[in-house]
Amino acid sequence: MKETNDLKKMKILFPYIRKYQQLATKYNINDIFQDNGGKILQMLLVTGLQSLPGREGNDAIDENGQEYELKSVNILLTKSFSTHHHMNPTIITKYRLVPWIFAIYEWIELRKIYRLEPSKMEYWYSSWEKKWHGDNGKDINNPKIPLSYVEKNGTLIFDYSMYPF
Repeated sequence: MKETNDLKKMKILFPYIRKYQQLATKYNINDIFQDNGGKILQMLLVTGLQSLPGREGNDAIDENGQEYELKSVNILLTKSFSTHHHMNPTIITKYRLVPWIFAIYEWIELRKIYRLEPSKMEYWYSSWEKKWHGDNGKDINNPKIPLSYVEKNGTLIFDYSMYPF
């Protein structure tokens, strides 16, 4: 195997990636390269939230016990946020109880974070319920929330221009 310049660079960088993973492990993120793990860690650190372990339930919790749903998007690839692969009334009921945190990225650069209260998400919950019932109880595959909706209806809680990394 030939050691290319890029492989040499990776060998230099990898100890720092390991340190990032060690930090992520403290926040119950087992793999920074999977399921947006690295971005979730950054979102948690910026917002002061703690992750909730496991794949079921909400994503994070604050010091007062309020749980949150976390979403991120790379706006250089798409202009909408993914939700849930099996959207149904049970999931919607869970979502209605928590604020959502939406992080906007350009590649790996965090640009903005918005918070939307459950009342600001009601339009989507009602739309999804109507669709689910209209389709005879068939789960909706990953309905999207447009970036423009989040920017218009959310509260900006982080802007990189004020807090650059």
